[in-house]
Amino acid sequence: MDPSVMTVAIVIAALVIKTAVLEFRDPGTARREWAFVRDGVALAGGSVTALAVSALGWPYGGMGAVAWALLAGLLVAQVMGRRSRS
Repeated sequence: MDPSVMTVAIVIAALVIKTAVLEFRDPGTARREWAFVRDGVALAGGSVTALAVSALGWPYGGMGAVAWALLAGLLVAQVMGRRSRS
C-alpha cells in the first residue's frame, strides 16, 4: 500500500476516534459533528473539492491523490456544514 494512502487512513481513523470520544463525554455530539452529511450545500462543496483535487492530482500521485482528494472533500464538507450552526 502506498504510504500516502496509509496516512489518509490514519487521519480518517483519528477523526472517527475523536468523534467517539466526544460522544462518550456528551451524548448527541456525534450527530451534530457529522450533520454535514445531510446538508446538500456542504456535500456539493466537498464533492467539487474532491473532484478538482483528484483531477489535478491524478497525473502526479495516482491513487494516492484520490485518497487525499477524498479527505480534502470530507474536510471541506465538514467546514461548510458548520456555517449553518454558527
